[in-house]
Amino acid sequence: MHFLDPAVLARVLFDGLAKASIYVMIAAGLTLIFGLMGVLNFAHGSLTAIGAYLGGLVMVTFAASASGNVGRIALFFVAIVVVFALLTAFGGAMEVSLIRPLYDRPPLYQILLTFGITLVLEELLRMVLLFYDIQPSTDWLEAQGTRPEIISKTHDVFGLGVEGLEVFQILLGVAITAGVWIFLTRTRYGLYIRAGSEDGEMAQALGVNVHQAFTVVFGVGVGITGVAGALLMWDSAWAASIDLGAEVLLPAFVVVIVGGLGTFRGTVVAGVLVGFVDAFTTELFTSNIVGFSALPELFIFLILVGTLVLRPQGLFGVEEVGGH
Repeated sequence: MHFLDPAVLARVLFDGLAKASIYVMIAAGLTLIFGLMGVLNFAHGSLTAIGAYLGGLVMVTFAASASGNVGRIALFFVAIVVVFALLTAFGGAMEVSLIRPLYDRPPLYQILLTFGITLVLEELLRMVLLFYDIQPSTDWLEAQGTRPEIISKTHDVFGLGVEGLEVFQILLGVAITAGVWIFLTRTRYGLYIRAGSEDGEMAQALGVNVHQAFTVVFGVGVGITGVAGALLMWDSAWAASIDLGAEVLLPAFVVVIVGGLGTFRGTVVAGVLVGFVDAFTTELFTSNIVGFSALPELFIFLILVGTLVLRPQGLFGVEEVGGH
């Protein structure tokens, strides 16, 4: 009977959509990278945390000059442009200098490399934060304080309470998802990427610069997860911290595996599924219906286990994707 209450249904609906938007944004980069290159990027979580801190740095530095709701939201869009540009460039450089020499090696080499990059990035980030007297293992509250009032408050919509931040996350998630889909399906470069993911040797024989496509895809995938990190910087349930990398990496991998490795459509569907399961089980705990605090994580991994048992290639995946 609890979930028949319109207020509860609205809360679960918006919470589920907001979480789905976050999961899809983070997992989209993993999907793009694996779909074309067959590389499982374990540094993805650390790059999300770096995006959160970069976005927070822009907001904290210039928040005083951006007053009001419009000014703060405009500054946030400037911040995500900066984050996307910097992390896309960093991702491209990482692919050229570190990932490319390992394409002819077994996948284990790439996994170990990206895991090592994670450790290096986390320690470098920790040193920088400690140098500037920012606690790396706790939420960066100063960055959260830059949220505009319209996003921080709960709005009354037809008698139902709607969180402004959740609406903002949903709108930004939909915009980025649509942008990636248009890029992949409606642009010439997207055609090159899809051709390279299907048959890299044939695409290269037809004149497609596959190596350049690899660099662009890796950079864009890293840039998108940086934007997701900048958005999480405002969310008190996540926030900017060193631990953010590990917190987002596991559900992102679940989304990618459940949807099917390398398929963007599968990532979107799985992101929505995982988002709503997370929201539903969170409501069970916060409403004291179930007293187990790790219930959302438990159900998310049960989805993963069920998918691996019943359909190992994922909901929309195919065998041999990513060259493996």
